[in-house]
Amino acid sequence: MAKLVLIRHGESTANRDNVYTGWSDVPLTESGIQQAHEAGKLLAKAGIDFTAVHTSMLQRAIVTANIVVDELGQSWLPITKTWRLNERHYGALRGQNKDATRQIYGKHQVALWRRSFDAVPPLLNQADHDRRYRMYGILHEPLGESLHMAYDRLLPYWVDQIAPRLIQGENQLVVAHGSSLRALIKYLEQISDQGIDGVEVENGEPIVYEMDHRLNIVQKTKM
Repeated sequence: MAKLVLIRHGESTANRDNVYTGWSDVPLTESGIQQAHEAGKLLAKAGIDFTAVHTSMLQRAIVTANIVVDELGQSWLPITKTWRLNERHYGALRGQNKDATRQIYGKHQVALWRRSFDAVPPLLNQADHDRRYRMYGILHEPLGESLHMAYDRLLPYWVDQIAPRLIQGENQLVVAHGSSLRALIKYLEQISDQGIDGVEVENGEPIVYEMDHRLNIVQKTKM
C-alpha cells in the first residue's frame, strides 16, 4: 500500500484577481502562503512520510511544495520540477479577467473553455520561447491547450516517474495546479469526459489516495 497526495498550490495573485494564468508565472498571495503552511501542517499531523515530491516549473507550485515539505520536516526530499505538471495553457485568454471574458464571449463559451475536456481556448499568435522550457528540449511551447491536451502531456510523467514508485510502496507528493490535477484525477478515478466538468480542486487542500500495489484506489480522503 502507498499514499499519493495531491495539492493544488496556494492562492496566487491571479486567483485573487480572477484572471486566467496558465503558464504565466505568478506568485502566491499572503493568503496562499498561509494555505501552503496549513497543508503542510495537516500532512505532518497525519504522519505521512514521502520519498519524492513532484511539481511544475511555475513558482506558485514550487513555493507551495517547498513550504509543505518544510512543515513536514522533510525538506531534504528530492523535488522534481517538470513542465508536464504545469497548469493548462490558457492561450490568448491569459491575463484576462474571467468575468470580462464572459461579457465578451458569453457564459456558455467561457464555461466550455474552463471546464470541458476538449474545448481549446483562443490561441496565442506565437509561443513565448521561455528559457526554462528551451533548457529541457521543449521545441514547441503550446499556444493554448484543452484539458485533454494537458491530460495527454501529463500521463507520460505519471507512467514513468510517479506510478513505479507507488507500486514499490513509496508515498508520493504532487504539488501542481487546478487543471493539471483535474486531468490526473480524471485518469486515477476513471471519470468520463463529461463528468470531469464538475470536478474542482481547491487551493491548498490535500487530497490523499491510498492505493494498492496495482494502483487501485482503496480510499480517498480530502483533508
